Amino acid sequence: MAHCSVTTKAAYFIAGAGIGAAVALLFAPESGEETRRRIMEKTQEGREYVTSKGRELRKQAGDLIDDGKDLVNKQKARLADVLESGKQAARETFSR
Repeated sequence: MAHCSVTTKAAYFIAGAGIGAAVALLFAPESGEETRRRIMEKTQEGREYVTSKGRELRKQAGDLIDDGKDLVNKQKARLADVLESGKQAARETFSR
């Protein structure tokens, strides 16, 4: 049995989907005008869905970035406190 690459399999899948869509349009019970209208509606719905999901993902990414910045700032403050405590302990030790 011959081995097919992923690219070849993807090409066969896309070709099959295209042939299936063409056959479905040929045997559609609606007129060409109605079919075109439905395709445009579904395209618009898809566009709105993708836009909506894009906005959602952008907001989630912004929230994650803000959370990350807050965490970094907290860690910087803790590190500054620890460093200051270390300096103070060193001063006390050397001043004796």
